[in-house]
Amino acid sequence: MRGRALRDPARGRGAGDELNPQVPNPNRVLVIDDNESIHKLVVARLRPEGLEVIGEDDGERGIERAVSSQPDVILLDIGLPNVDGFEVCRRLKEHPSTRNIPIIFLTGTTDTESKVRGLDLGAVDYVTKPFDQVELRARVRAALRTKRLQDILEQQSFLDGLTGLWNRSYLDRRLESELNVARRYGRPLTLVLADVDHFKRVNDSLGHLFGDIVLQGIAEGLRAYARRSDIVARYGGEEFAILLTDTTLRAALHVSERLRMSAENRHCEARSEVVSVTASFGVACSEDIGGVLTPEELIRAADLALYASKDAGRNCVHMYRDGELILTTGDPDALGGSGAT
Repeated sequence: MRGRALRDPARGRGAGDELNPQVPNPNRVLVIDDNESIHKLVVARLRPEGLEVIGEDDGERGIERAVSSQPDVILLDIGLPNVDGFEVCRRLKEHPSTRNIPIIFLTGTTDTESKVRGLDLGAVDYVTKPFDQVELRARVRAALRTKRLQDILEQQSFLDGLTGLWNRSYLDRRLESELNVARRYGRPLTLVLADVDHFKRVNDSLGHLFGDIVLQGIAEGLRAYARRSDIVARYGGEEFAILLTDTTLRAALHVSERLRMSAENRHCEARSEVVSVTASFGVACSEDIGGVLTPEELIRAADLALYASKDAGRNCVHMYRDGELILTTGDPDALGGSGAT
């Protein structure tokens, strides 16, 4: 049973939904066991709980599936062929994107040494085969409660206090993980940087409290006009970042222009005055930089495009493509016929 979803796969979540409080995700259980009957039994026991169950029968594929699908709980057999459950657990606990996922070992033995070894590696519980359905459900529910609490605490640490967007730490983490996915599967990843125009002037003339209102308004517009899968973050100060997964440069042209217009149409009131603000945008895609791309290189390319927009008079979008900075605002055909589709 390779890479099989044991419940409706259409309810699965994408990478961009991780920790997103606006996206209601089903609780997902990954079963890594080479025994087909165990998979069927787990589905029969956990389906009444409303859980999505996915499965792998091999340790290596199980690790890959855990990284890509981000389950809420992992049920892991100790006696896997090739790579045993202990090694799988160790590697999952070392990986930044899976280290916090609760692991429950499935085992046919009751010896204390194996249990202690698994717990020392980071597992949260053991279920002995053949397992009782009531006990299995209870242990999975307990692990899910633990995971939910961890997610809440982690989410709070990754939110920007002023705007409610993701913060720079979260963006850095997601940028690295999404870039790894892009490399592995040959998918495009696009970064959009946005900077509020003349923000210092706003702060100096109307005060920092009004400046905060402006930032909150811009953030609200970016969040409203971004796609569900996009990762919108406050990059620092008056700068924002939007990470577009599985998005080419050409597709990003339309997204970034929509985001620019959301800022342009945003009006803030201060001292009976209506103040309009704009923002400048820089866009770069992993497909259009070349070489073994790092997060720093993608940021640098988007930053160069952003400063080109500033130099061009602000309130516009520039895109970085193969070392060239292209103004796309007002010219939907600026990328020509060789851009992404």
